[in-house]
Amino acid sequence: MDKYRVIGLMSGTSLDGIDAAILTTDGEGFIQREGFLTVPYEDSLRQRIRACLNIPPECVNTVTDVERDITIAHADAVKMLMQREGLKPSDVNLIGFHGQTIAHDPARKFTCQLGDGELLAKLTGIEVVNDFRTADVNAGGQGAPLLPIYHAALAGDREKPVVFLNIGGVANITYIGAKGEVIAFDTGPGNALLDDWMLKKFRRRYDEGGRLSSRGTVNEAVLKELLSNPFFDAKPPKSLDRNAFVSQAWKDLSPADGAATLAAFTVGGIVHALRFLPEKPKAWIVSGGGRLNRAFITSLHNKLKVPVVLIEELGMNGDAIEAEGFAYMAVRSIRGLPISFPYTTGAPKPMTGGKLNRIPDAA
Repeated sequence: MDKYRVIGLMSGTSLDGIDAAILTTDGEGFIQREGFLTVPYEDSLRQRIRACLNIPPECVNTVTDVERDITIAHADAVKMLMQREGLKPSDVNLIGFHGQTIAHDPARKFTCQLGDGELLAKLTGIEVVNDFRTADVNAGGQGAPLLPIYHAALAGDREKPVVFLNIGGVANITYIGAKGEVIAFDTGPGNALLDDWMLKKFRRRYDEGGRLSSRGTVNEAVLKELLSNPFFDAKPPKSLDRNAFVSQAWKDLSPADGAATLAAFTVGGIVHALRFLPEKPKAWIVSGGGRLNRAFITSLHNKLKVPVVLIEELGMNGDAIEAEGFAYMAVRSIRGLPISFPYTTGAPKPMTGGKLNRIPDAA
């Protein structure tokens, strides 16, 4: 089976910046990690992206300047990573380019990840696969989460059932059963609400280490109201936009109590997801930026009562997993292999996805 060296690019709903990972893979069982870096967005670009969030479909063509600058930032990240690893464009077969999500509304068959695959191919001299979600959404699927097929590959012969938990701007899980069956869905907020709270109260991008969340007291009445949202009782597959839980419920809390309550909201959504799993997982493996928030991890330990393991303990980089996943799926895309399934996104059948952008001079 042919193997491809791929650079995966992921810009999370937390608006932190760009994760770039190099993976050599066949899109199935062979996975070899070769390099990783994170490039934070410049503050000015982050603010412009934030202004685009929840844009309606009819207005997407008004943010082409932001899309161009996002694409240029991703091209710069690719070049930085290749320089650090001593690679040139001819050493890389493909780029898997997720783009920056600014809106996700599968009920309206709309999802938008800003990023120009054709321009990225031109800037880097490497073929690019992007637009991973649209085909699934157009077919009636949720378009998310898309990493379950990669999580299943990572699970290997690990004792099952096991759950991979990603805490990004939104939190999502992949359940892998003893017979290899996979269930996946978004569980609720991840870091996004807490990040926005920190930005509003302190002009900080996140609650470093969960320090403020750990100091505050959870407002149980507010938490109960938040967890009464119909999303939590809806059966999966299901997915979310980062701003799905717009509420004034926590606005009058103190900074510490607000942080603690929003952290408890994230954890509550994750724990609530247990009711949709056929068996109790033997372990939870955590990746994404939220794994660094001690308030999240301590609470998950206490409530799940099984091992909650940071993915680093398995020899992987928790910041790199999503970027690696889109490198993996880029290979599956060009091989015509499915990346989404009825049991992960609610698609009507296993579906491939992604658009191949060739190098303009080679087209």
